[in-house]
Amino acid sequence: MTEMPRPAVAAAAPVQVRPDARGPRVMRPLKIERGAMPSAEGSALVTMGHTRVLCTATVEDRLPGWLRGKGGGWVTAEYGMLPRATTDRTPRTAQAGGRTHEIQRLIGRSLRAVTDLKAFGERTIILDCDVLEADAGTRTAAINGAFVALHDAFLKLSNAGQLKRSPFKDTVSAISVGLVAGVPCLDLCYAEDSKAEVDMNVVMTGAGRFVEVQGTGESTTFDAAELRALLSLARLGIRKVTAYQRRLLGDSGLLPG
Repeated sequence: MTEMPRPAVAAAAPVQVRPDARGPRVMRPLKIERGAMPSAEGSALVTMGHTRVLCTATVEDRLPGWLRGKGGGWVTAEYGMLPRATTDRTPRTAQAGGRTHEIQRLIGRSLRAVTDLKAFGERTIILDCDVLEADAGTRTAAINGAFVALHDAFLKLSNAGQLKRSPFKDTVSAISVGLVAGVPCLDLCYAEDSKAEVDMNVVMTGAGRFVEVQGTGESTTFDAAELRALLSLARLGIRKVTAYQRRLLGDSGLLPG
């Protein structure tokens, strides 16, 4: 069956499809609150539009058995959604499925990509990312908040004289992009995500290197020109998130120049 032609990527006429009246290249409002959970070694409450994720970092002086005695540490993540993070209640038992595990692995990979695991000794840092309110982009928001929580956990270790050197090789940020009514759009909300022809999550370092690209043609295929347009838009969003993270964290001495 032949697909109906879509508007060319270059023909970015004024878009009326965004439910919150944003332009296609405009992110939702971003806010990250440091120290949202004072009992944790590091924490951050990240808000992207109506999506809110609480990220905490726990430092444990132990390692999985397969890592012991190798002179390095480990960074891992757990992810979950509160039952009423969405419009309908999601039973807690439904959180243990494949999607949850896939997101946990993505968050862990993203943070390890910019972390020198030998710089903080034989410790495990667990990043718990709990979605309080879900309006799409929960995994990308979790990565953005988890980086801040991890930074503050490292800062606590540094202030206690327990770091050999800064564990960060770079910063890491994430954003969603997609084709909505044929137009590349940045940072999709749920109303857009649920009907997007193409949905993509992009994770990048501050230096502009890709950690992961998850792109799916939901209701159609996409070509190389559309892929390039989406990746270009993702770079724009990630630069903005990275700049926000750096302003928030200030001159801690832990972030690479």
